[in-house]
Amino acid sequence: MLLTSIIFLPVVGALLVLAIPSTNTETIRRVALGVTLVTFVLSVGLICQFKSDAMGWQFETNQPWIDSPEIHFHLGIDGISLWLILLTTFLMPLAMLASWKISERVKAYFALFLMLETGMLGVFASLDLFLFYVFWEIGLVPMYFIIGVWGHGRRIYAAVKFFLFTMAGSVLMLVAIVWLYRAAHTFDLTVLLENRSLFAGPEQGWLFLAFFVAFAIKVPLFPLHTWLPDAHVEAPTAGSVILAGVMLKLGTYGLVRFCLPLFPESAARHAPWIVVLALIGIVYGALVAMVQVDMKKLVAYSSVSHLGLVVLGIFSFNQLALDGAVYQMLNHGVSTGALFLLVGALYDRRHTHLISEFGGLATPMPIFSSVFLFVTFSSIGLPLLNGFVGEFLIMLGASQSHFIYAVVASIAVILSAVYMLWMYQRVFLGQVTNETNRTLSDLSPREKWVIAPLLLIALYMGVASAQFIKKMDNATARVVFPIVQRVSR
Repeated sequence: MLLTSIIFLPVVGALLVLAIPSTNTETIRRVALGVTLVTFVLSVGLICQFKSDAMGWQFETNQPWIDSPEIHFHLGIDGISLWLILLTTFLMPLAMLASWKISERVKAYFALFLMLETGMLGVFASLDLFLFYVFWEIGLVPMYFIIGVWGHGRRIYAAVKFFLFTMAGSVLMLVAIVWLYRAAHTFDLTVLLENRSLFAGPEQGWLFLAFFVAFAIKVPLFPLHTWLPDAHVEAPTAGSVILAGVMLKLGTYGLVRFCLPLFPESAARHAPWIVVLALIGIVYGALVAMVQVDMKKLVAYSSVSHLGLVVLGIFSFNQLALDGAVYQMLNHGVSTGALFLLVGALYDRRHTHLISEFGGLATPMPIFSSVFLFVTFSSIGLPLLNGFVGEFLIMLGASQSHFIYAVVASIAVILSAVYMLWMYQRVFLGQVTNETNRTLSDLSPREKWVIAPLLLIALYMGVASAQFIKKMDNATARVVFPIVQRVSR
């Protein structure tokens, strides 16, 4: 019951939060933080009990739920979903701490975040397609309200755009799920994987595309990325952290969990143009990030570039690249989550994201500037930090498919150093360009508690990557092997 408890504890916490009087905001915050901390501690228990050498699913629960059509409450994890669940439970308490100053509709705000956590955790653990779709949609609604109610400026436009893009992809995926049920008379992923021959005909290509478009929107993959910059810029700080840190990984996870295993022939057939889109997104995201005048939008476009690199690793069809892709999902969640927290801290002080409004902040904010530089190095993949391992594995694995893939990816890595360091130079170095900036306060104790775990895990992932990769090796091998067999025929 450990996995089930982890998934549903946040929604129980949401009900507790809703039961607290709206005037008791401090209790609401403490309950929400406490629930997310307990959920994180329980998820650490998954790692302690996880068997790296075991094949198949672990912590599996499979109980009948609905008789007709036959739907099971089927949960289980492997080495891929294990780390994504831990990433989710790790970032959520930090998002709660970062939201401590929220004063408008506090009860609804924290309840929505707790519901969102249950939705995301359920996606990573579902082994029934109907159950997966339910959790997928549960995660959509809270983020829509988080952006639309507590966001900035054009928040309604950004929330509606986010909802429409995601919902369009979800409808396509739902049609494909219904078709699979008609063919196999089950929603169970494990049964579907054993009976792939039932949908191995020409229709497999359409099924693959329906799933792929839904996940590509969520990634987001070029040219389906246009909702992301608006959503990030207008979302509150914690919303941006969870959106970039976890919700974008729902798309890449879906590609690994469903598109490749269920439709290996179609995945191999469509891989060339998908890789081209990934390479375009890698370079395009980096170039557009370079010319941004808004820090939040710059980090948003960097996500387009970094997640294009993840898609490249997934569709390179070798285990080295896929290990790197999964590791880069974790890296991006840590590094980009930290960047959004730091940019949000600046917004709390100046109420602007514009780079031109800052300059010389290293003088009044020495600790903040040092932390920001550390996170910048993590994001651009400096050796001994987390970003380097994922990028290196992806490029090494991609070069085994086509060397040009690694060349294009390496160009984007260079560009990421350009736009991140140039932003750092303009914001933190030189003379203080605005008298208001001279009086800005350095990191508060609460902000230090929020950012310190991210710095520690970024360093640990950079020097102890084997501790993570050895737990995912069996899972990535099971994903890649059927496709390699078909490609080699």
